[in-house]
Amino acid sequence: MKKQILTLVTITIFSLMLGGTALARGGHGQGQHAGNPAAMAASLPYEELSEAEKGDLLKMVEEEKLARDVYTALYRKWNIPAFNNISRSEQRHMDAVAGLLAKYDIANPVADMEPGQFADPAVADLYRQLTDRGQASEEEALRVGATIEDLDIKDLKECLENSDNQDLAVVFGNLKRGSENHLRAFCSLLSVYGYAPYEAQFLSPEEIDEIISTPPTRGHRGQGRGQCSRQVQ
Repeated sequence: MKKQILTLVTITIFSLMLGGTALARGGHGQGQHAGNPAAMAASLPYEELSEAEKGDLLKMVEEEKLARDVYTALYRKWNIPAFNNISRSEQRHMDAVAGLLAKYDIANPVADMEPGQFADPAVADLYRQLTDRGQASEEEALRVGATIEDLDIKDLKECLENSDNQDLAVVFGNLKRGSENHLRAFCSLLSVYGYAPYEAQFLSPEEIDEIISTPPTRGHRGQGRGQCSRQVQ
């Protein structure tokens, strides 16, 4: 039965990955740049960045690395396919933000850093906390995944509010849609494994519920609906 459940979970996650977490799909910057986030970002008009936009790019490249590195560590511990698949998506997210940093000649603070290393000490501390928590059990590992996506979506919403640049809006918007798919996936996994629903930590319970009740990007239906709690205990 466990193997059957894991097979179902793997199919679900692969469907989610094909359903919208690739950066250059379903919006601006398609055509010859489809599947290449850096090329997509470079192809859009160059516009002056505000200090807030620069800060958001630097924050998000570290945050996407945080997600990738935590999921990689948790996959090694628990061998749950979702962590491996979603960590690859997070690498594409990192590449997309790195493309914008290169376009605007901003040094990437984590370009040469090993897994678990970060320029921002607060992000390094968060990596240790989340990785340690996720090592405790499969349930905690899945809750860590949902928590990271909860944080990511909240921060990406703020980035979109801060920016009026076309290229940033396209990339941040794609990242947000990918993170919403990831949140749906982790909530679905909590349900499949028989654990209690995820409780909102950064977004409001209503925002979480709205995401979970909406089908994943590119029409993958029937997974992850209504599995997160409306109330934070």
